[in-house]
Amino acid sequence: MKEAVHIGGIASAGPDLQELLGMVARGDRDAFSQVYDAVCGPVMGLVRAVLRDPAQSEEVTQEVLIELWRTAARFQPTRGSAMTWVLTLAHRRAVDRVRSAQASSDREHRAALLDRTPAFDEVIEEVESRLEREQVRHCLRTLTELQRQSVTLAYYRGLAYREVAELLAVPLGTVKTRLRDGLIRLRDCLGVST
Repeated sequence: MKEAVHIGGIASAGPDLQELLGMVARGDRDAFSQVYDAVCGPVMGLVRAVLRDPAQSEEVTQEVLIELWRTAARFQPTRGSAMTWVLTLAHRRAVDRVRSAQASSDREHRAALLDRTPAFDEVIEEVESRLEREQVRHCLRTLTELQRQSVTLAYYRGLAYREVAELLAVPLGTVKTRLRDGLIRLRDCLGVST
């Protein structure tokens, strides 16, 4: 069955849309001009019904017609009429645009939420920090006086072992032993696994 090609509202006596698509597939520009005239209105109507936005509808219609020029060889008359194939291309393209716009909107919404969410919860961090400091203070109190002094000078004041030994007036080896023993006791008290 031949589909009459309507140009300017008047049925054409020339080739039907299926034949024109075959000619377009072979690169016939005149045939494409006739296809364009025949399908542009229905494509625009379908796309506009899906998108509702006139500017986007025009864009998508142009994309469909370009796709039609490029893919005319894919039309298979055994699977349906030429107009049905063209309108299927148009519907798919319009739906893709809607999905793309929705995905973009969703990404922007997620990005906006991330911008408003602080990188960390300051209250929780402060509480954890205080609890850790209190636990360290408690564990420091379990050390001997020489261990506590050695650890405090070396790790909280940043002194070298030699400087700690001079300040406490004890041999360097004693300081190293007290630091090692003190750190082992701190590790055990704090529950740190090695």
